[in-house]
Amino acid sequence: MDISVSNAEPAKIKTGCLVLPVSNQRKLSGCTAAIDKASDGYLSNILKQGDLSTKLAASLTLHQVPNIAAKRVVLINTAGNKSTDPISATDFDKVAGSQARALADINSKDATSCLLETEVDSKDLCKKAQSLAQALVAHNYRFDMHKSSKAEPVELKKLSLHCDNKKNNKTVSTGIDRGVSIGNGMQTARDLGNMAANICTPTYLANHAKQLKKALPSLKVSVLNEAQMEKLKMGSLLSVSAGSEQEARLICMEYKGGKASAKPVVLVGKGITFDTGGISIKPSAGMDEMKFDMCGAASVFGVMRAVAELKLPINVVGVVAAAENMPGSKATKPGDIVTSMSGQTIEVLNTDAEGRLVLCDALTYISKYKPDVVIDIATLTGAVIIALGHHTTGLMSNDDKLAADLYEAGINSDDKCWRLPIWDEYQQQLSSNFADIPNIGGRAAGSITAGCFLSRFAKDYQWAHLDIAGVAWKQGAAKGATGRPVPMLMEYLINRAS
Repeated sequence: MDISVSNAEPAKIKTGCLVLPVSNQRKLSGCTAAIDKASDGYLSNILKQGDLSTKLAASLTLHQVPNIAAKRVVLINTAGNKSTDPISATDFDKVAGSQARALADINSKDATSCLLETEVDSKDLCKKAQSLAQALVAHNYRFDMHKSSKAEPVELKKLSLHCDNKKNNKTVSTGIDRGVSIGNGMQTARDLGNMAANICTPTYLANHAKQLKKALPSLKVSVLNEAQMEKLKMGSLLSVSAGSEQEARLICMEYKGGKASAKPVVLVGKGITFDTGGISIKPSAGMDEMKFDMCGAASVFGVMRAVAELKLPINVVGVVAAAENMPGSKATKPGDIVTSMSGQTIEVLNTDAEGRLVLCDALTYISKYKPDVVIDIATLTGAVIIALGHHTTGLMSNDDKLAADLYEAGINSDDKCWRLPIWDEYQQQLSSNFADIPNIGGRAAGSITAGCFLSRFAKDYQWAHLDIAGVAWKQGAAKGATGRPVPMLMEYLINRAS
């Protein structure tokens, strides 16, 4: 997909489709007013008839508009039933999605959009270009890897974003690059999440990292196997893979775009490629969705791809703790005690609380990178869905500024998170008669006690934990990975790099 900037006069652009914003149906402005004038009031007459819905992001496709070089014109309502500008950032994202759907429906090979002229209260020109590009890449996503009949290729090959001032071309181009790269990162995360677990194994993820390095040489990749992890005394991580024929892997991807002396941001992803629950086996209904239990890892892959594509001036390390949780004859049993790399002993009261067991050793291992900030991402608890539903990521942190920065990044990227406490009162739920710490703290505040568990292994860092169990995939007819929280993490990293 080629997305670029255009400064040509809209009425004279020979394109398969011209997309125009309508913020006030009674008083047209900008490019829309210019096209209306060139077409002798054709658009005004159509709008007077009420053909364009007053609903925000509603669209209307017109053919053979008089005196216009474009084959089609798509009108998009950018104000809903409101008459005031500007609109909110969330509303503009809906408009961007509407454009992507409209362009897919008409099967045009090329198009020009004038939506950049829409006034948005918290998006500058760069952010608007980013939203339009990201929405287009995201909407064009198809997953047909396991199907014998492949999806029809996307017809649209080129989109131009109209900019009325050449001085702003660089700003728009920067936004386009960001939107495309974030969209690509989300695509990577969705692909890995959607793959069947008999294909997307820990070894597959390790090989994927190596393939990513071939495409993006700025990445450095290293992989630890079980023998190497055993030497490092990662008894907690290895306790999860003990019942599976699939060996665990610890995958490390390094990107150095900043100063050599700058401490990196380290992202740690939970990569349970399939979670049966182990000996504490899950109910069979819906267990197929446990292939999504590696979506935290998938988001780390997506972010590393996007960061490398954008060549951000920042140092980032992505670490994936990959394992398969199976109830084999060698599987860890409830009541077993394992020793983590940190030396802390863990009483495994529930083998289905395995994500924290792989993450805690990864959190200890990453001290070698001397991180400035550590963020772990995991489909960690079903309890976070009870707390926040399927709209919002759960956020826990030992650092107020980091938590605030991630919250702001979530708001600005429409990939929201909400902070939950990890106060000492919750830490007290993690008490064991037989080990330093149990791997569960009871039913009450399950998401929080899971975060408290991880905090025991992140005391030396500015650390945040993102529980994405409610947002990482959709259920029902639209079942599939979402690519979240790649947008939030990229917003955070772009802000740091700036």
